[in-house]
Order: sequence, then C-alpha cells, then structure tokens
Amino acid sequence: MSASTWSLSITDRERLIKAAFEAKEFAYSRYSKFRVGAALLSTDGQIIKGANIENASYGGTICAERTAFVKAVSEGTRSFSALAVVTDVASPLSPCGMCRQVIREFCAQDMPILLVPSDYDSRIAKGEKDGILETSIAELLPHSFGPEELELPREPSA
Repeated sequence: MSASTWSLSITDRERLIKAAFEAKEFAYSRYSKFRVGAALLSTDGQIIKGANIENASYGGTICAERTAFVKAVSEGTRSFSALAVVTDVASPLSPCGMCRQVIREFCAQDMPILLVPSDYDSRIAKGEKDGILETSIAELLPHSFGPEELELPREPSA
C-alpha cells in the first residue's frame, strides 16, 4: 500500500514542502550537525513547523517531527492531513521510531507523509523527478500499537 496525495492539493503540497525547508533553517543541531525540518498540515489548512532541537544531554533532544506535533497539540490542533520532512541529505529519510509512534498517535494510518530530499528544488529546476518518497504511517510502522488498542476488552487483573 502506498500513501496517496490525491486528497492533498498541489498548492498545499508545495506549501508544506516549502514550510519543511523553512523549519530546517531553525534546527539547533550543534552536536550531530544533522538538520531536520518538518511541517504538518492541519485539517483546517494551517501549517505547523518544527525543527530538531538538540541538547548536551542527548536524551533531552527532540526531533523535528515531534517538535511540530508538540507545538500543534499544545495549541489545540489535533487533526492533520499531511506531513513533510526534509534533511540535508539528497535522498528521502524516514522519521525515527519514536517520531513514528507520535505520528501514529495523532494521524490516520493512510495520511500522506512526504519524505523530501534536500535537493528537491534543484531537481524541479532541472525538470527531473522530485525524488519525494510518498508514504504513510501504516507503511512506516506496520503492526503498530495505537490509542484504539487501549479500548480493547481485557482480562480482569488478579
């Protein structure tokens, strides 16, 4: 199964990709030197950006995807229609496992996730394929555990 962007207009797709690149510019990656930008499109059309923010205590680091979700959810936005992620690498890279689980918490299994290569703009300028990997959380996190599993009937505890 491949995610479909048929529900994502060309205008929204471009806005989302541009916002992910903008977000990457604010990454605080002084330790890994690995910048990541993410942009979430809410169902009401707003775009929420996030960048990775590192910390000398590595456990205190937060990825770009989770930054975007934390910003959105803490402001009351909990319904999303697409996500774009970009790094400084010229191939599409996937969110880490922890980010995948956060995406799973808030997004439909088939919501489009656009993994954008860093050279997207130059590919477009040359008339080449854009290099974006269109996927979904169902593809990135198969057999996942989500909020609905917490509602399943359980054996009484002893």
